[in-house]
Amino acid sequence: MHNPDGAAACDRATYPRVPEGADVQLRGDKITGDRYYSKDFAEREWQHMWTKVWHVGGREAQLPETGDFILHNFLHESVIMVRQQDGNIRAFHNSCQHRGNQLATAEEGSMPRGFTCAYHGWRWGIDGVLEHAQDPEDFPQGNPCGKLKLVEIPCGQWGGFVWYSMDQHAKPLAEYLYPIPQLLNARAPDKMIRVVWRTIRVRTNWKFSPDNFNESYHLPAVHPQMQAMIDEDYKNTIFEMYPTGHNRMIERGQPSLRAMHPNEVEPVWEMMLRAWDLDPADFKGRARDGRKALQVQKRKLGKERGYSHFDTLFDDELTDYFHHTLFPNVTLTGTSDGLHFYRTEPDPEDPEYCTFDYWYMVHPVPGQSEVETLYGNRPFEEAEHEFAVFGETTSTYHLGDFLDQDLSVAVTQQRGFHSRAYADAYLSGQEGRIRRFHEVLNDYLEGRR
Repeated sequence: MHNPDGAAACDRATYPRVPEGADVQLRGDKITGDRYYSKDFAEREWQHMWTKVWHVGGREAQLPETGDFILHNFLHESVIMVRQQDGNIRAFHNSCQHRGNQLATAEEGSMPRGFTCAYHGWRWGIDGVLEHAQDPEDFPQGNPCGKLKLVEIPCGQWGGFVWYSMDQHAKPLAEYLYPIPQLLNARAPDKMIRVVWRTIRVRTNWKFSPDNFNESYHLPAVHPQMQAMIDEDYKNTIFEMYPTGHNRMIERGQPSLRAMHPNEVEPVWEMMLRAWDLDPADFKGRARDGRKALQVQKRKLGKERGYSHFDTLFDDELTDYFHHTLFPNVTLTGTSDGLHFYRTEPDPEDPEYCTFDYWYMVHPVPGQSEVETLYGNRPFEEAEHEFAVFGETTSTYHLGDFLDQDLSVAVTQQRGFHSRAYADAYLSGQEGRIRRFHEVLNDYLEGRR
């Protein structure tokens, strides 16, 4: 077994672990329908949770030079993250301290000379300090230049992501994210390229996404096509809940016993075996044995094919699906090929709408100019941002099979939450991480976090 830390292979687990992964006890808090449509509940989320947690503002790759900035609009706030002369990244509220006008409106750009307010021409340096004001001598308080500053907020980086928090007293990013960096750092996400970047407006509450990605119970009904390559059986799945509020679920990359012919090599599984020089005929009547065979082949052939990042992965990471749900609204799914990023953010006006983000990040492969994605082959370069509204019949925009399926269910579930017949989620044991997510949310709303 591969061991990135250099210890004897037989002493290592087949996937990265942390000691706090299995001892969280559920309280049984109710999950009522009003949580998904009440404006009062949404306002409580804003006041007590969204303004306290860490948010993903963008990718570091968007900020290669001094003065490069990215803008993240979230509900009632707008945040600028800008690369400094010393190479650090700082975050500021996007509000001129003169009379409140927003300084930046573009999603990203470069302002090495600072940000100039379009209303009265005040110019703020990239360090947030006011450099120029019209008629500075006319202020009874004294010249504001060099004295006034934009309101700075905590900013940090991990995994190639730029993070910020609106809480001036936020706990350090590494402490907030624990143990996710320890579980994912071997994949070197900071060296990945975002080759897909899509944002979709959906008629559903933002909590659909953490609910959905915290369980695999829906796969047989919603994603039956996956049974040929993903084992969604809870008896073969690992579920972990961490005290910090984050969770992990690990599914084996092998045909499910729920598949129509679980022991036979279906076309998708055949394609995956052939891609690594395995003969599907060798697995007749024992298709599930292909999982370990794939691990051996990927370890053997990966580096010569340009997949040098395989060297840092454990054997199970070469075949299995590692779903990390970061409280409150980010899911990072690691596969041997790359990292899938899913995020929902609430609509600023209507809690029954949200935006759904999907990013796909991969390591560049020497000698290859393109990488296979859910949307066809894409070049190994930072993707342009694409937008759409889910369900628009005039749109040529497609999310791909399994995301379309998830969002279709999200829309009908949102309507169902309004029913007087719905009082609480009746959850199976394997869906316990959904209850955990809502309990952590309640902790924020009631001041326990």
